[in-house]
Amino acid sequence: MTNKAFKVSYSIMKEKIKAFLGHPMLSNRYVLLGLWLLLALAGLLKYHRSDNNFLIFRGVFWHTVNGTSLYEAYPSEYWDVNHYGPVFSLVIAPFALLPEWAGMLLWLMGLTVWLYAAVYRSGLPRQRQVFIYWFCSMALLTALFMQQFNIAIAAIILSSFYLIEKEHDGWAAFFIVLGTFVKLYGIVGLAFFFFSKHKVRLIMWLAVWSVVLFCAPMVISSPDYIIGQYREWIDCLIGKNTENINSFAQNISLLGLVRRTTGCMTYSDLWLIVPGMLLFALPYLRRSQYKNLAFRETILASVLLFVILFSTGSESSGYIIALLGACIWYMAVPWQRGRWAIALMVFVFILSGMGNSDLIPKAIRHDYIQTYALRALPVSLLWFWLCYEMCTKDYAPTIKKQP
Repeated sequence: MTNKAFKVSYSIMKEKIKAFLGHPMLSNRYVLLGLWLLLALAGLLKYHRSDNNFLIFRGVFWHTVNGTSLYEAYPSEYWDVNHYGPVFSLVIAPFALLPEWAGMLLWLMGLTVWLYAAVYRSGLPRQRQVFIYWFCSMALLTALFMQQFNIAIAAIILSSFYLIEKEHDGWAAFFIVLGTFVKLYGIVGLAFFFFSKHKVRLIMWLAVWSVVLFCAPMVISSPDYIIGQYREWIDCLIGKNTENINSFAQNISLLGLVRRTTGCMTYSDLWLIVPGMLLFALPYLRRSQYKNLAFRETILASVLLFVILFSTGSESSGYIIALLGACIWYMAVPWQRGRWAIALMVFVFILSGMGNSDLIPKAIRHDYIQTYALRALPVSLLWFWLCYEMCTKDYAPTIKKQP
C-alpha cells in the first residue's frame, strides 16, 4: 500500500470511528451510565467465586467496631490481609451492614457511579467524556471483578484536579486527604497544588480534613484503638512493599516490567524511582505553560500514569487509573494527534486495557503478559512520550483544537 493510499484509508477509518462514537445512542449519557451499571452487575458474577476482596473490605468495618486488629490474618473469614487505612471502615460501612450479596452489588454500583460522575462533573467536553467511558470500559470491568477501590482512586485523583480548577479547594482537599488516608495513592493530588489560585486556603483545608478524617473512625471505635491501628498500618505498608517486589499479581508496573524482563532482582527500585520523579517534575519548570489548561490537564494525565508505573503495589485492577490518564493525554493537547499516537492508544487498549481479560488466550496471558508485567509496557511508552511533549511543546490554545 502506498503512503497516499494509507493516508486515505487512515482518514476514512478515523471518520468512521468518530461517527460511531458520535452516534446519539452511543453518546447518550444515560445509555452510557446504564452500560456501566451493567458492567457492575457483571461484576457480581464473581460472588462466591472470587469475592475475597469484598470480604476483606467488609471485615474492616466489623473489626473496627469489635476493636480487633485491621492488619492481622483471619483465615476463617478471608485469605490475604487488609492494607487500607482505618478511615476506610467508614467508607465501607453502608455496604458492610447489608447482607453480603446486597452489599457487594451496591459496592460495585457505587464505585461505578462514583467514577462515572467524576468524569461527567469534570467539565470535559462531551466527546471526550464519551471517549473515556468507552475506552476505559474493559479496565473498569477488570477492577469490578476484583471489587477494587482503585476505581474510586481514579475518581478521587480526577476530582481533586478539576475541583482545584473550579476553585473549590475545600472539596479538593477533602478528596486528596481521603485518598491518602485510605490507600496513600490520593497523596498524588498534591501535584496539582501549584495550579491552585488559593494556595493558603488549600493548605488550611488540607490540615482541617486531615484532622477530621484521622479522628472520624473513632466514632465507631475509640481514640486509642484508632491511633494504634494507624501505627499498624504503617508497618503493614512497609512489609507489603517488600512482598510486592517479587509478587506475581503485584508490581505490574514499570518497576516490575524492568525486573521481570531483565531477570535482575538484586538492585534497589530507587535506581528507577528517583530518575522517574525527576522526569515527572521537570515540566513544572515551564511556569510559562501553567496558564494553558491543556498543559495542566497533561500534568493530570502524567499523575494518573505515574502512580501506576512507579508503585510496587500496582495490580491489574489499577489499570483503570492508567487508562484514564492515557485518554486525557490523547485528548488534552491543542494539536492534532497523528497516526503514531492513535497506534499507541490501540496498543494501550489491547495490552494494558485487555491484558488480563479472558479474550486473550490463557497461554499468552499467563506466560507472557503476566509473567513479564507487559501490561505496563504501552503505558510506559506513552508516559515517556508525554514527558517529552511537556518539556518541548507549546500548549497554548490554537484556533482549531481536537475535540
